[in-house]
Amino acid sequence: MPGSNVVIVESPAKAKTINKYLGSDYTVVASFGHVRDLPARDGSVRPDEDFAMDWELGDRSKRHIDEIAKAVKGAERVYLATDPDREGEAIAWHLSELLREKRLIDDSKVQRITFNEITKSAVQAALEAPRDVSRELVDAYLARRALDYLVGFTLSPVLWRKLPGSRSAGRVQSVALRLICERESEIEVFKPQEYWTIEVGFATPGGASFTAQLTQLDGKRLDKFALPAREAAEAAVARISPQAFSVATVERKQSRRNPSPPFTTSTLQQEASRKLGFGATRTMRTAQRLYEGVDIGGETVGLITYMRTDGVSLSQEAIEGARNLIGSHWGERYVPAQPRVYKTAAKNAQEAHEAIRPTDLFRRPEEVSSYLEGDELRLYELIWKRTLASQMESAVLDQVAVDIASPSKDVVLRATGSVVVFDGFLKVYQEDRDDGAADDDQERRLPAMEQGDALARGDISPEQHFTQPPPRYTEASLVKKLEELGIGRPSTYASILQVLQDRNYVRLDKRRFIPEDRGRLVTAFLKNFFNRYVEYNFTADLENKLDEISDGRIDWKTVLRDFWRAFHVAVDGTKDLTITQVLTTLDEELGPHFFPTNANSDSPGHDPRVCPVCSQGRLGLKLGKMGAFIGCSRYPDCRYTRPLAVANDENGEAQEGPRELGNDPETSLPVTVRRGPYGAYIQLGPPPVAAAPAEAVVEEAPVDGKKTKGKKKVKTEAPKPKRVSLPKGMAAADVDLDTALKLLALPRSIGNHPETGEDISAGIGRFGPYLKHGSVYKSLTPDDDVLTIGINRAVDLLAGAAKKASAPAKTLGDHPKTGKPVTTGSGRFGPYVKHGSVYASIPKGTEADSVTLEQALELLEAKAAKDAAKKGKAPKEAEPAVDGAEAPAKAEKATKAKATAAKKESAKKDAVKKDAVKKAAPKKAAAKKANTAEADAAKSDAAKSDGDSDEKPAARKRA
Repeated sequence: MPGSNVVIVESPAKAKTINKYLGSDYTVVASFGHVRDLPARDGSVRPDEDFAMDWELGDRSKRHIDEIAKAVKGAERVYLATDPDREGEAIAWHLSELLREKRLIDDSKVQRITFNEITKSAVQAALEAPRDVSRELVDAYLARRALDYLVGFTLSPVLWRKLPGSRSAGRVQSVALRLICERESEIEVFKPQEYWTIEVGFATPGGASFTAQLTQLDGKRLDKFALPAREAAEAAVARISPQAFSVATVERKQSRRNPSPPFTTSTLQQEASRKLGFGATRTMRTAQRLYEGVDIGGETVGLITYMRTDGVSLSQEAIEGARNLIGSHWGERYVPAQPRVYKTAAKNAQEAHEAIRPTDLFRRPEEVSSYLEGDELRLYELIWKRTLASQMESAVLDQVAVDIASPSKDVVLRATGSVVVFDGFLKVYQEDRDDGAADDDQERRLPAMEQGDALARGDISPEQHFTQPPPRYTEASLVKKLEELGIGRPSTYASILQVLQDRNYVRLDKRRFIPEDRGRLVTAFLKNFFNRYVEYNFTADLENKLDEISDGRIDWKTVLRDFWRAFHVAVDGTKDLTITQVLTTLDEELGPHFFPTNANSDSPGHDPRVCPVCSQGRLGLKLGKMGAFIGCSRYPDCRYTRPLAVANDENGEAQEGPRELGNDPETSLPVTVRRGPYGAYIQLGPPPVAAAPAEAVVEEAPVDGKKTKGKKKVKTEAPKPKRVSLPKGMAAADVDLDTALKLLALPRSIGNHPETGEDISAGIGRFGPYLKHGSVYKSLTPDDDVLTIGINRAVDLLAGAAKKASAPAKTLGDHPKTGKPVTTGSGRFGPYVKHGSVYASIPKGTEADSVTLEQALELLEAKAAKDAAKKGKAPKEAEPAVDGAEAPAKAEKATKAKATAAKKESAKKDAVKKDAVKKAAPKKAAAKKANTAEADAAKSDAAKSDGDSDEKPAARKRA
């Protein structure tokens, strides 16, 4: 019997955890995330009707709402326990509106509760302090959703019309894309500047050695570019060589380093990217699992607090727990005299929740390691360490600076270093070292020295340097930049970065964002024709207004009216904009990118815009149905075109044909880099050449019962040369002969596995670089190089693959129609559900462990219907046996089978008789086939639901 109180949460995993905390008086059900959304069509938000909004129940949500309605019917009280943020408040509002429409609840029965962690005490405390749904937070959600819809559904069609090939534009994603594109432009125009430094080795009277850098010459302090060229550096070396040196001054001072605050959503994403190599989406999915609950020894426990937060504060209980743990484990000297209190930088107090922390700090990573997957354990350990470190004593460092001078003090060098006197929080959390941003001075230790000590000079080392361009954004640095600009919110960063990649506007290469040409075109278009709406200040100001709405200080429709008034005018202003005008503008702005002048060219005066075919036309941007490309201005007289690509040969032209690297030393065959429809590849030897047709004796079809023999010319082809695709991230222009030969030699043996003794090999296959050990295959990560990966890293990757491969299938229950089990598993293409011979993929973003039997049945039914549509017949229903009916059914089936067999045998005899007649009139049959081909094709297209629906029938006809 259902409980008299109903608690509605978002996910089944969360429901499962909370259900164990509450007694039989409560029923916990899940909404499975958002239940309603704006329909993806025009008119869902209507500015002319004071921004009236239509909401649509998702197909998969209907069943969940029915289950919720069934549970709510007759309940005494309903608690909306969705997540404690703006999105959670929106889901709670949608649920309350739907239940009111069904007349299942009234205002007195439904209440909102929130908790920052899924623990028994937190849930019970929330039930004791219910409240109403926050109208202000709901209004902020409505405003944000309407703004995103209006921008997307108004601006994207403009892009499609004026810039074919573009996908979409978004209120925040377009600004993030602009950041990436502008950084790339900075890199392209960057001119490296040469400078030199002088390092000198010294030895103390006690024989200890160290190095110092030249800082003053002839009484002048040297700045970074004081030695701009080799000549200046050699002159400085000549001044240093004859001199004797001694210690002029020794400066010692003590400094304290304070720990960083505990994690917010954005800092967690940044640190997980830097330290663990996790993308933002991967980080948030892993954190979601830790928050919703993990089975630990038969008990489902939420391990961390809510992971979408701007707050850096900790509860008093958490602070006391941290201080107790620090004192008991590391000693009282690591506990500061007063608890550390951090203040949030969030502008909206209603969203300034507690920081991300473990729900129980005494639950150490090593104690839960056996219950967590690899990603979960690594992220939990990061959160645990950061939380503890935030409440630990500061680190104390002794910093030393030694000036070394010649007798006349016309040459001065400086050596710096530091010594950690007390490690403090660094005992737990090695920030600098983990981040890869350690200061050399902090890593260098200087020997003991006193003023006046004579020093023995060693080697003098002049070193050439060049200034470096600004680095491309990583996920961590882009999230940090967006946060600094006040653009977006913690809960949106992961989806923003994912959308940019899904739209093929950017790609990740070695964890850094590189804009695709399509992305640069979109950014250039928006900057030139909708500049205000991709300005950083404008987007940040709009975010501030959304915060003011959620704080109750401004009406949400006022914000929408002010935005729409100006935005609508800007969109209307592009109606008369012609494609030619767009092309001229984009060609002018992006010309330096697509047609760079190569300073190293043998022909400095060469114009990269000159058409390489006709030598008269000018290359420029063109637009076609499939998007932008580069073409000659003399079209149609000259039909030269090439895809959008940065020119890369010595004349500034894009390379179309193969590039020869040299000859293979073993076979003397040429090695070339070529480009095919699936990307660049290496080829050993020339392309295959078709041999002359050879005559072969073939048997003709029987005529009048007699077989005849005839001769037919058969084309033969030479063996195909060896080829290997370039790994993702390897540019064709960077490949040399040595690298090409190594790729052609794949697969290569890495070594023997330390446990099995079997060989581990690395190669490149259909799905990219991989490792192979026996029957186990494992794809390499983007950071692993198939040519250099070693045995230790290979064993580590294979361990994870073997663990995944050995995981037993999970049975969800029996199919209600067949009685056969429905199971979940994981394969090459991800997690799936299975029933009999039907496999259905689990949708991306859905955790396999959270899939219920009812969800699995939905997926299997949809997959069966899709497979049946491909074959052109209705899906076959599974019919359970019924007492007294099974035998007649089998008998009827057998009778039909005999009748079908008899028909086939008769048809076969008729075919033999008719075959001779058909052979005698091949031209007539061919003509009939040609006349009906077009009609058949039209029927086929009309009947197809997938691309291969008619493939098998056609094959049977040909046979």
